[in-house]
Amino acid sequence: MDPAVARRLVSAEGAEALAAARAERDPDALSAAERLRSWMPPELAAAALDQASLRPTALAKIGQDADSMLWTRDGLEQATRGPVSRWRAGQLADAGVRRVIDLGCACGADARACLDLGLEVTAVEIDPALAVLARHNLPGARVLEGDAEELAADLLAGAGSDTAILLDPARRTGRGRSWRVEDIRPAWDFVMDMTAVGRGVSTVVKLGPGVPREILPEAVAVTWVGHRHDLVEATLWAGPAAPGRTRPGHTAILVGETPEPAIALPGGETELGTGPVGEFLAEPHPAVIRARAMRAAAGGRPVHLPAPGVAYLLAATPTPSPWLTCFRVIEELPLQERALRTWVRQHRVGRLEIKKRGVDVDPAALRRRLRPSGRGAATLILTPTGDGARALVAERITG
Repeated sequence: MDPAVARRLVSAEGAEALAAARAERDPDALSAAERLRSWMPPELAAAALDQASLRPTALAKIGQDADSMLWTRDGLEQATRGPVSRWRAGQLADAGVRRVIDLGCACGADARACLDLGLEVTAVEIDPALAVLARHNLPGARVLEGDAEELAADLLAGAGSDTAILLDPARRTGRGRSWRVEDIRPAWDFVMDMTAVGRGVSTVVKLGPGVPREILPEAVAVTWVGHRHDLVEATLWAGPAAPGRTRPGHTAILVGETPEPAIALPGGETELGTGPVGEFLAEPHPAVIRARAMRAAAGGRPVHLPAPGVAYLLAATPTPSPWLTCFRVIEELPLQERALRTWVRQHRVGRLEIKKRGVDVDPAALRRRLRPSGRGAATLILTPTGDGARALVAERITG
């Protein structure tokens, strides 16, 4: 977004344009653009209609705060989900943090959650247009336009244990998303310096769920944060605000929709052994897999894997847990397309779910080739086993 357009959008003129855009039944329609352009500058009309188009997604992702906030499409896509932002802000407040310095706030979703809990917020954003939107989105916060690396020393002068640093390093390049350390901004060395042990302040670094484990420092706590059935981020915590941890390590966190405390599982386990397919199979939440907390997720029940590195839990008894989606294994078939097509036809399966791990199969393409038709429903779980690749016919029990 052009900074000049952003400034117009947050002005009184912009408020009028936004109200008109919201009144349009379909803000993406050409007729809506023509109506608004008939009495306002075209660039303002386009920006206002874009905000109206983004509003439903923002409300669903962020919550009611989003109704008064302004976004760019990239900013909204990268913004933290509302329940996760609120959980993180609550962790900081409960740890005695009273002042938050957000070094790269973008549109301000995380900083807004901190403001809502009464924390003092100073936010820094290098992009001029995003800084304009952040000032609008963060009423009562101090928002600075500039380079986080250049401003950090002055902002942290005299900071103590009641201060926390928030960092959300950008991972986009001209090639798309990247986990090359040299592509991360602010620079990865700067991010690591902010997590230095002994600094006295708390540091929270939000990273994407696909971050390679090998680049994560050993001296910090890492939370693999899940929301609903998704792994949404990896978070590094250093300093006194690390949630429930007094030492470095990996933890799986499951955040709910309400202010109730999140569920935590300690991770860092060694890999499970392998064994035969049993009567029950469980699919762990991705946060459990990344935290290496599969034994903990099973609650101490005997479980094993179908093959090394394949994250399905096999057991002789069901393992109910908020971390697991459980299935009863009804039948075991060879992973051969002709055999599967015959089975689908004989059982008149029209609604076919295909899940897979550890096998080179495109589930959507395979489903088309199996030509499901009929009133029946089934789930096929494709996995390697000690006896070769198998398709397990399964009945969902939980999740």
